[in-house]
Amino acid sequence: MSKTFAPDFSYAPFDTTAGSQASAHARPFAHPQSLLELPPGEARKSLLTVHEILSARLQSKSEIAIYEAGGGSTSFLPLGLLHRAHVTVVDIDEDQIRNNDYAQEKILGDVQTHRFEPGSFDLVICYNVIEHLPDTESALLGFCEALKQDGLILIGAPNPRSLSGVVTKYTPHWFHVWYYRYVRGIENAGLPGEAPFPTFFHPLVTLSKLEAFAGTHGLEVIYRKEYESPRFPEIRARKPMLARLIDASAAVMNFFLPEKTDVRHGDYHLILRKR
Repeated sequence: MSKTFAPDFSYAPFDTTAGSQASAHARPFAHPQSLLELPPGEARKSLLTVHEILSARLQSKSEIAIYEAGGGSTSFLPLGLLHRAHVTVVDIDEDQIRNNDYAQEKILGDVQTHRFEPGSFDLVICYNVIEHLPDTESALLGFCEALKQDGLILIGAPNPRSLSGVVTKYTPHWFHVWYYRYVRGIENAGLPGEAPFPTFFHPLVTLSKLEAFAGTHGLEVIYRKEYESPRFPEIRARKPMLARLIDASAAVMNFFLPEKTDVRHGDYHLILRKR
């Protein structure tokens, strides 16, 4: 695999519609809602980098064919791409399909089994979805088949080997709903069409296994970033005592783990290119 693309951007707002660095007074609608809702930190910084890479790689196309595997009311794409894209979303949840207001084509179906004509899309996006799939491998094979030559796959997912990943994997779903409602303060958490959704953590969700799968299926890694989950800055703002306890526990764990390991790195972004 070739060297990954990893530019270092500051936290200053980035105007994705213009494709260049904006001033600190950039208007807020330069960003999609998904970015505006992220607290300052590693997650937001990495998503800005993802936006820059996608904008640069797809800048020559006047219309972009995008397959969004699982999609509700929020897009994680830069607005500059979204405004010139034809988005097809596939989701198994009727409420999620109903909530989606940016896709031109909405299909009620299972991303693990639904198939498109080979070479149909310039970009496949699968954001916070693969951890919920019992058969992630089947879904990934479908993404590869549907992608055009030199097309891109963007995957955003939790890290199963992080502190938050281990807690999520080994606690019941009712605990996840409780956390969303009483720690994150999301009153409608767990209701139809609302997160959190049941989590399976197929082995391919683990980043090293996912990269190996990509290499054997003609995909090259062009961006890879593990980052601190946005849940940590949220907790620090809402529940500072709990946050101090979690940070102290994470520091102890990191001390006994290999160098540069940080159990707070609860999420990752991965961009793949079809060779």
